[in-house]
Amino acid sequence: MRALSIRQPWAWLVVNGYKDIENRTWSTKFRGRIYVHAGQRTVPDDYHQQREYATEAGIVIPSQLARGAIIGEVTINGCVSASESPWFCGPYGFTLENPVAYDTPVPCRGQLGFFQVDEPPHNG
Repeated sequence: MRALSIRQPWAWLVVNGYKDIENRTWSTKFRGRIYVHAGQRTVPDDYHQQREYATEAGIVIPSQLARGAIIGEVTINGCVSASESPWFCGPYGFTLENPVAYDTPVPCRGQLGFFQVDEPPHNG
């Protein structure tokens, strides 16, 4: 199955059902289920508007988040260049549905763009 690396806390927000869109600088025609990989790198002050939205919405993001691991799955059901979602900042957004957060992160090395994970993660 394909996987996509997403920086924290955005990856956690996706698999826990808060974030319904993943912003990218590139579009995709891919539709289907993917693993969500939490990248190693974090940028504490990125996406100010989305961070403010999370705070205003009362979303409590854990202080310790998994990195360098597959943390769940989600389905990409579209790719847009505009959206009413408070999470959208473009220029493209992969629209997401049916998130599942894993109980136990599965260590995995990430890559840029979509990448193939041949062995299904064992979770719980």
